[in-house]
Amino acid sequence: MTSFTVTWDYRCPFARNAHEHLLAGLAGGADWDVTFAPFSLGQVHVQEGEPPIWDRPADESGLLALQAGTTVRDLFPDAFREVHKALFAARHDEGLDLRQRDVLRDVIGRFDVDLDKVFSVMDDGGALDVVRKEHEALAGDHAVWGVPTFVMGDEAVFVRLMDRPGDDTEHARRTIDRVLDLLGTFPELNEYKHTSLKR
Repeated sequence: MTSFTVTWDYRCPFARNAHEHLLAGLAGGADWDVTFAPFSLGQVHVQEGEPPIWDRPADESGLLALQAGTTVRDLFPDAFREVHKALFAARHDEGLDLRQRDVLRDVIGRFDVDLDKVFSVMDDGGALDVVRKEHEALAGDHAVWGVPTFVMGDEAVFVRLMDRPGDDTEHARRTIDRVLDLLGTFPELNEYKHTSLKR
């Protein structure tokens, strides 16, 4: 089994693409042990001299959803994958505003999750503490600066996947396995980017 970590922030379309591949691959039986790790893009963009976003969470448009997803991950792991996919879809396919608590309640409430428990953890600051600790550990230990970043052992790489797998679980598995193969066997490749996109 291959163990690795992947970061997310629900606002990023590339995180959506990568996580859809991960979820589809896992649904298709991929032999992966994936740690889904929250990472705040708002904190990354805090200017020098400004207080961290953790001290003013209301100023960060993605932090509420990040706390909700992380809390579901920790308290209701059996529902997490479905909730995770649905929160990405709500933001990118449905155009919903994940800054709104009622939107989060509606999306998460479609699944077997105790909403009151989720929001209680968010309201008492526990969820924010978890997000902050995981974000700071990734930034400190692996110099992570964006999403989605794949972390395996001592190696970490930011990845932009341009497609979505849909229901093609085999394509999803192949795609993620290619990423992991490069990450694990070819650390000398620092940057590989097409100069233009063919549509």
